[in-house]
Amino acid sequence: MLAAAKSNAEEFTVSDLSSALKRVVEDRFGYIRVRGEITGYRGPHSSGHAYFGLKDERARLDAVVWRKAFQQLAFKPEEGLEVIATGKLTTYPGSSKYQIVIDRIEPAGEGALMALVEARRKALAAEGLFDENRKKALPFLPKTVGVVTSPTGAVIRDICHRIADRFPLHVLVWPVRVQGETSGDEVARAIAGFDALPAGGDLPRPDVLIVARGGGSLEDLWGFNDEAVVRAVAACSIPVISAVGHETDWTLIDHVADRRAPTPTGAAEMAVPVRAELQAAVATFGARLGSAHRRLLDRRSQDLRSLARALPSVDALLAIPRRRHDEAAGRLARALVSGIALRRNRLTHLTERLSPTVLDRQLRSERQRLTVADKRLDPAIRRILERRRERLVSTARLIEVLSHQNVLARGYAVVRDSERNVLTRAGDISAGMALHLEMDGGTVLATASEAAPGAKAERRRAGSAKTATSTGGKTRKAAAKPTNERSPATPVNQKDLFD
Repeated sequence: MLAAAKSNAEEFTVSDLSSALKRVVEDRFGYIRVRGEITGYRGPHSSGHAYFGLKDERARLDAVVWRKAFQQLAFKPEEGLEVIATGKLTTYPGSSKYQIVIDRIEPAGEGALMALVEARRKALAAEGLFDENRKKALPFLPKTVGVVTSPTGAVIRDICHRIADRFPLHVLVWPVRVQGETSGDEVARAIAGFDALPAGGDLPRPDVLIVARGGGSLEDLWGFNDEAVVRAVAACSIPVISAVGHETDWTLIDHVADRRAPTPTGAAEMAVPVRAELQAAVATFGARLGSAHRRLLDRRSQDLRSLARALPSVDALLAIPRRRHDEAAGRLARALVSGIALRRNRLTHLTERLSPTVLDRQLRSERQRLTVADKRLDPAIRRILERRRERLVSTARLIEVLSHQNVLARGYAVVRDSERNVLTRAGDISAGMALHLEMDGGTVLATASEAAPGAKAERRRAGSAKTATSTGGKTRKAAAKPTNERSPATPVNQKDLFD
């Protein structure tokens, strides 16, 4: 009976059962909304898809966002964010799991967004992006104002009208979306684009930037909480004024901007002064300057007149210098007469010293000194030449005594091999070796008829004490053996070696 029951049961393959369950789940749960906390999110996969989970205190649901849907999400998934996900429930036959394919994600209430903004604010503040010491001062009178906002809203009209009323100047607008999933990226690119404009280029570089948007909910202003926008403002070298929302609205760009304006109109007032007020101030300062200058001139004129009355007259000032001049003129005439007389006396005395008798006496004295010196010069030169001659003869005799040619003249010879190396032992000569015999009167070529007794043993002993060095593919004898033809060698009597 049990066997019959088993045979009546419908059989499924694994694939059939998975497909049936998939149809049931998708038919029963079409598009649904699920609330939960994002867990296990590590960013989009290399394929562009995103995989993570939704959980609450009792269960967990796998979730996937395909690449196309991920690019269109207004709010990107973040770890720990409580969201409401809208999508289609389906199964994954490969692992017997069910999952939700998400098409749209929205935060689960404003509290979740506020918690996310606060966590992001703390992280950016820890990097020092909100420090007051890094914020730049606004220029007093900019030539060009750059505005990052929507080109069609009331914000840009309010800013332009306010600037035109206060101080008309050049306004450069970079149009962006101020709401939606792409607003953060567009605002960040606009700030970086303004900062990249070169000074003196075709497009004027702004002296100050205004990032503006009208009021709205937290979701509407979410693009200005984007991390990319905050970092673009922090990296911008141009001073930035944040004018996002109303006075009670706060976004992360307000913390990093150099100045925060309560409204876009307030941002325009911060950016430029009032021209009429400047003109009035300049006129006031000009009047005060003219009055002060006139008072200063009057005071200086009065001081000059007072000082002039206290000065002595010209005659009083020149009386003493005139008297000194007269006295000096009188002394000068007397000094000239006495000076001329003194110079005449000295000239007469010198003329007497230069008489012909005195000059003749000095000339005879100098001639005597020259004669004595001439007599002493010849003997001195002869003595020096004699000493040099004796030293030269001694050196020639010493060279003759030490020369080896005298030894060769007595019947000896210097034996060299074919490389002109000196051979000092009979054991160095082998039968058939070509020899060069240097004797008195020249060099003779000879060939050894036989080796001396014990020459092989002598060569082995000599070979163990030498080192062969290979140079250019040839072998030469060690440096310990003399190779200089002019080096001294022990003469060998030719009659003892050859017939």
